Amino acid sequence: MTQTVLVRLATKLRGFVYDPAGSFRGWLKTLTRHAWSDFAADRQRTVAAAGGSGMFEVLHTVEARDDLERRMEEAFDLELLELAANRVRERVEPHTWEAFQLTALDGLSGAEAAARLDMPVASVFKAKSNVQKMLQEEIAHLEGVEAL
Repeated sequence: MTQTVLVRLATKLRGFVYDPAGSFRGWLKTLTRHAWSDFAADRQRTVAAAGGSGMFEVLHTVEARDDLERRMEEAFDLELLELAANRVRERVEPHTWEAFQLTALDGLSGAEAAARLDMPVASVFKAKSNVQKMLQEEIAHLEGVEAL
């Protein structure tokens, strides 16, 4: 099902024109729902031809549809975060990114990161804070929403 949505997404993005009044995430959710409905309808025809309806009932449940939407949203969020991280990383000094990565991503304490990077603990936390703010702004920009 995810592959079906991704194929439709790739096809639709060719002619996609961003509407600032709308939300890309909302558009993606609509696209996913339509793909799900088409998938369920195709399955219903296939199952009806085979004489069984148990699988169709499972596929047509709200839980299954919601799970697909949740997974698509998670994949979208991960892709968005990765793109934003790449853009921010290009704009900051290497030691600033390393301080952020060690504390925010790798889970090291400020003192451990400071010792590894040979910099003051306060500088590590400042670097982490700056990168987090830049990531939030970049994600908002990518989503088409102005950062507050």
